[in-house]
Amino acid sequence: MKIVVGLGNPGEQYAKTRHNIGWLVVDRMADRAGWAGRGRTRDAAAVVQGRYRGLDLVLAKPLTYMNLSGTAVRKLLARERAPIGDILVVTDDFALPFGKMRFRESGSHGGHNGLASIIEEMGTEKFNRLRVGIGDPARGAVDHVLGRFEPSEQSRLDELLDAAADAVEAWARDGVSKAANRFNAFTLRPADETRLAPPGDVDGPPGPDGIRRTKTGWRRVLPSRDTDER
Repeated sequence: MKIVVGLGNPGEQYAKTRHNIGWLVVDRMADRAGWAGRGRTRDAAAVVQGRYRGLDLVLAKPLTYMNLSGTAVRKLLARERAPIGDILVVTDDFALPFGKMRFRESGSHGGHNGLASIIEEMGTEKFNRLRVGIGDPARGAVDHVLGRFEPSEQSRLDELLDAAADAVEAWARDGVSKAANRFNAFTLRPADETRLAPPGDVDGPPGPDGIRRTKTGWRRVLPSRDTDER
């Protein structure tokens, strides 16, 4: 039995925010397995479990707020009588660019309240985690993680969730080292400006005059020879 825990906050106001990308990955796994809507509440989490493509999986979303995530993790492990090596925590990470992923077998919480709670409850930093990049905050970290995805991110979010779900399945099937070899180098396709908001809308592509509307005003887009993602 493998246990996948997606970190997030309960409540509609948090449902589509960057901080809840762990929940979104778990939801994508449940959709693939045909388990959507079959979960139940237990052990301070929304839990669904079953057999998927030869894997026995428990998918869980703690219903505590982020800073109490460890309570749900401890209860899940106790109920399933599972070793801590059989758990994968999926979490957001603004130290990674949007769309990048990193598997780790251990490590500090790095300022993430959910990871800090799990480390405190379990008394160890040695548990598997999949960190999903949400990009560096341009302003305050709290506003960034609790904010919604920008249009350029939203247009690629499905692709990222699919890749993260593939990564979770690879971990459950082959272990963290092999999954890391495959997915730590994953790169999301660049944003396609033609698929974003129309010219004149916030964060849309520039109009014929080369001017683009942003959240902070109108800006002229200057040509650049460097097209790499920053």
